[in-house]
Amino acid sequence: MDVTAQSVWNNCLSFIKDNIQPQAYKTWFEPIQAVKLSDKALSIQVPSKFFYEWLEEHYVKILKVALTKELGDSAKLVYVIKMENTYGNKQPFTEKIPSSNRTAVKSQDVDIPFNNKNPELKNPFVIPGIRNIKIESQLNPNYNFENFLEGDSNRLARNAGLAVASKPGGTSFNPLLIFGGVGLGKTHLAHAIGIDIKDKYPEKTVLYISAEKFTQQYIDSVKKNNRNDFIHFYQIIDVLIIDDVQFLSGKSGTQDVFFHIFNHLHQNGKQVILTSDKAPVDMQDIEQRLLSRFKWGLSAELQTPDFETRVSILRNKLYRDGVEIPEEIIEYIAKHIKTNVRELEGAIISLIAQSSFNKKEVTINLAKDIVEKFVKNTKREVSIDYIQKVVSDYFQMDVSTLQSKTRKRHIVQARQLAMFFAKKYTKASLASIGSQIGKRDHATVLHACKTVDNLTATDKQFRKYVEDLSKKLSV
Repeated sequence: MDVTAQSVWNNCLSFIKDNIQPQAYKTWFEPIQAVKLSDKALSIQVPSKFFYEWLEEHYVKILKVALTKELGDSAKLVYVIKMENTYGNKQPFTEKIPSSNRTAVKSQDVDIPFNNKNPELKNPFVIPGIRNIKIESQLNPNYNFENFLEGDSNRLARNAGLAVASKPGGTSFNPLLIFGGVGLGKTHLAHAIGIDIKDKYPEKTVLYISAEKFTQQYIDSVKKNNRNDFIHFYQIIDVLIIDDVQFLSGKSGTQDVFFHIFNHLHQNGKQVILTSDKAPVDMQDIEQRLLSRFKWGLSAELQTPDFETRVSILRNKLYRDGVEIPEEIIEYIAKHIKTNVRELEGAIISLIAQSSFNKKEVTINLAKDIVEKFVKNTKREVSIDYIQKVVSDYFQMDVSTLQSKTRKRHIVQARQLAMFFAKKYTKASLASIGSQIGKRDHATVLHACKTVDNLTATDKQFRKYVEDLSKKLSV
């Protein structure tokens, strides 16, 4: 790098640093590199087109003053935008944009004019107020630590969350991966950590987003040819919370871009928080390089709450709503609804609603009616992993044996039954089912389902297998 260009730029930075907020300086000026000095024109390299547009919109005056001080009235600033190797280009290329007339200069056959007088920051959320670098956190204030009660089932995850909130990016819990079944509080805990960080560190940029929405934003950025802007937006986040990260399964493009964002955040001491319905070791169709990074920090499981915790959750819910009901009713509900917190709170809400709307007293009989209807009408979540375990136990074999390549008849039939029930009880695609049950393709799953149908109609013993397993898996 030209020493003169660097010294000129260092002097400019000293002046700029004294005249803007520290956070703005860190975000928008530290990543810039001086490239060369030619006559009175200083070339600086910025990470993306998005970066250039933001500088020109918000800092062009201070840049002009700083450069004029160093090089005189005829000074010029040329931006060099380093484009990443995004769309299969073998070599990175640059765009050179003189600040004075904002007309693109060709470089390696790239000619993109910037005539927009009012460039906008490419924010995937398109949030009003973004011009002030105000990125809304997307956090739900109702999901806080105060109403996330501690019990044996969540103690590790909750305490790890508190540690992260006290020192985001500064603990060994980075990333923090919270995993567990449906309705056990993964999303609640993730929001609670984000809210606590915002309270303790108002200057930090915290962002919560579901993996599904993240994927959609990435697809949109590819369609609009602004993938670099998408990446840079996420690279300036201080605390990134991705919910249901297992949704990235099988999406290689999104996994690739998340890999680069994750690396940048982690290397720069930013905090990453992830939630998933399963542990990293059980995730299917997630690249190994991503899985290895998920294991860098702490994986904390949320388990089904025990009876005492369920009672505490109900009492807390009633206290927050200003409602009193007899202790025996609270215990009755806690005893009969064991699966998850969401169902537990849903039952108590239904009970209070029935009581107030119908002007009925809250009695044990009313509670029994509610619980009976609620449990009956609440479908239990059945996962492919659970189906494989039930089928393996039934045939007295390990899940690894069920998934193996062996062609022994009884193992093949067990595997086919697992595929059949996975298609029946889950919303997973045939390809996803095959991938999770021994890395087979969708055609194998389709063949398995047809075979099970045929054998059920013609083989009495096989029909008994199907009936027995149906009872065990019935929802």
